[in-house]
Amino acid sequence: MKAVKCEIYGPPEKVVRITEVAIPSPKENEVLIKIHATTVNDYDWSLVRGKPYIYRIFFGLFKPKHTLGMELSGTVAALGAKATKFNIGDAVMGDTSNYGFGSFAEYISINEKAVVQKPQALSFEEAAAIPHASCLALQALRDLGKIKEDQKVLINGGGGGVGTIGLQIAKLYNCEVTGVDSQEKVATMTSLGFDHVLDYKKVNFTKAGDRYDLILDCKTNKASLSYLKALNPTGRYVSIGGKPFNLIGLLLWGKLVPLFSSKRLKILALKSNIGLDYICDLLAQQKIQCQIDGPYPLEDAGRLIQYFGEGKHKGKIVISIKT
Repeated sequence: MKAVKCEIYGPPEKVVRITEVAIPSPKENEVLIKIHATTVNDYDWSLVRGKPYIYRIFFGLFKPKHTLGMELSGTVAALGAKATKFNIGDAVMGDTSNYGFGSFAEYISINEKAVVQKPQALSFEEAAAIPHASCLALQALRDLGKIKEDQKVLINGGGGGVGTIGLQIAKLYNCEVTGVDSQEKVATMTSLGFDHVLDYKKVNFTKAGDRYDLILDCKTNKASLSYLKALNPTGRYVSIGGKPFNLIGLLLWGKLVPLFSSKRLKILALKSNIGLDYICDLLAQQKIQCQIDGPYPLEDAGRLIQYFGEGKHKGKIVISIKT
C-alpha cells in the first residue's frame, strides 16, 4: 500500500515522501480501515519540522518516531479477534490521536475505539474534515467557554478548520462574531458569516479597545495578561493551542487570575470524538456546513503540510485517497 513517510526533520516538501509498505494486520482489539480521506493538522506541521524543538521530547530527539496523520474516514476492511464494535464494510470516521497516528496511507490498523460510525448523510471528505476541528470548537465554546445567547465572541484563527466551525456554533447562539486571520481570508470569512473580520497583521485585537464575552484562540502567541484587556468583566478566554512558552504562561496565569478577577483564562484539553455525534446531527440537519479546502491527492502531502503551516488554507485541508 501507499503511505506517506517522514524519516528526518526538515521542510515538508523536501522530507515528506510516498513509499510502498505492507498492509498492516489488525491486532486483537483493532480494525483495519481502508482510508478514503484524511486531513492536515497542526500535529503534522510540527512533526515534520520537529518544531517547536520542545516537541521532540515526544516526536523523537533526532528523527520522527511517529507517523503522519491523525484524522480519517474510511471503510472497515478486517477485524481483530476481539474487535466487536463494527462489521466489515462499515463506514467509519474519527480523530485517532488517542490511540495512534498514520492516516496518511491507504490503510491503517487502529484500536476500534478510535473511530465511530460515519453517518450516511456525510461524504467521506466531509467526515474526515469534522472530528478534530469540530470537537475542538465545540468543547472550547460550549463546554469550557460556557457560551450563551447573544454574546460577543472573537475567534483568533477564524479562517481555519476550527474557526469556521466555531463561527457556525456561535451563530447557533445568535452571537456577534469577530474573526481574526490574514488579509487573504477576509473575503471568504465575510461570506461565511463573520460579523467583523480583522487582519492580524494590521490589528492586534488585544489592543484594539473592543471587549468580548468569549475568545476562542487557535493561535495563542501573546503574553497571557494581554488577553484580559480584551475580555468583558466576566469574560472567558479559551486557547486550543499555540506557542509552548505562551501556553505555559497561560496555564500559570489561568490559576492566578481567579484570585483577583472574574475573568477566566483556560486551555482546552481535547477529548477526542466527544461531541462528534452532536456535530454530525447539525450537519445532517444543515444547521452548519463543513468548509473544505480540497480535496487533494495523497501525493501532495508535503506541499499541503507547508500550505497549512503558512496559514493559507481556507477551512479544513482534506486529502482524498484513491486506490
